[in-house]
Amino acid sequence: MDLTHARETKVQLAGYARDLAARYGGAVGTRSVGEPADAVRAPTLAIGITRADGAGEYEIAVRYRLGVPAARAVVRKVVAEAGPTADVRRTGRIRRLGPGRRGSVRADALERQPPVATALAVGETDRVRPLRPGVSIAHVDVTAGTLGGFVVVDPNGPGAPDRPDLPGGTDALYALSNRHVLDGDPGDGVLQPGPADGGSDPADRVGTIAAVAPLARGERAGVDAAIALLDDPQVDLDYPVGRLTMTADAVPGDEVEKIGRTTGHTHGRVSAIEMDDVLVGYGPELGVLAFDGQIEVESTGSGPFSRGGDSGSLVYRADGVALGLLFAGSETGGEGGTGLTYVNPIDVVLDAFGVRLR
Repeated sequence: MDLTHARETKVQLAGYARDLAARYGGAVGTRSVGEPADAVRAPTLAIGITRADGAGEYEIAVRYRLGVPAARAVVRKVVAEAGPTADVRRTGRIRRLGPGRRGSVRADALERQPPVATALAVGETDRVRPLRPGVSIAHVDVTAGTLGGFVVVDPNGPGAPDRPDLPGGTDALYALSNRHVLDGDPGDGVLQPGPADGGSDPADRVGTIAAVAPLARGERAGVDAAIALLDDPQVDLDYPVGRLTMTADAVPGDEVEKIGRTTGHTHGRVSAIEMDDVLVGYGPELGVLAFDGQIEVESTGSGPFSRGGDSGSLVYRADGVALGLLFAGSETGGEGGTGLTYVNPIDVVLDAFGVRLR
């Protein structure tokens, strides 16, 4: 089927899957899921679009959780409607790829989690100056995530009329990462490296929280993103593949790369686009959130494309075009069973703040 037909079919199947999930007793749609374990029990399917064998042809991508009998019952019915060419995979639980805050009185803050294992990281866990993409970074009360890239205000961008008021003015430089990496209030300190990698305040302070994309229990989400105003605008814009200033929509089959705090420089392939109902565990404060319009990436190497601590990495093509912001991953699925990675479309992220890549 062509892309237009695939999109129409996806919408129909997503509605059908939600109806089936409700019939089987799963928590679906914008209902609050509750505790993280509900992500395993809920039979809701993530449905998107992937590439078919023919040139310009697409098919439906169906993802469900390993070990959930109700999900198997739902997926059989959905696949019967989608047709024999549907790309069906088991994923296990999907979680944000980073720890949360180490403690907060905020009702919507992420819960305290064990530190990321620095000893297992092959990426950038050291103190790095000037700052560059891929290094460890975090809010002063978060363990560690990844600095994805740098952005500046885009006064003429699509998100400009509705963007949040940003500190620093039109010439300021901001670091881009995930909300659960830079999860805090405007003005809170940001450290490089993150606290789990030895960063301390004020010695390793590099900036302050500027804006955080909202996430709320029971509401559907599109991005997990935040930006920090940097104290020093002198940064390395060319690491690791030159300046990433161009953006594009991901296409199934795109060969992609990322540089992350934990797994370093890895390679992958876009396995699906426009994934809806991707249920991601955010702990007891936010429960399990349903993300729509997401990009899915599978590893093309011997190991996973991403692991915990890689949250906030920029995902890009080899030609230096940015596609998305990495935020979550599954336990299984993908080539070699190393898991699937989920990515916010980059233009949606940038529009949320009225910024552009620098």
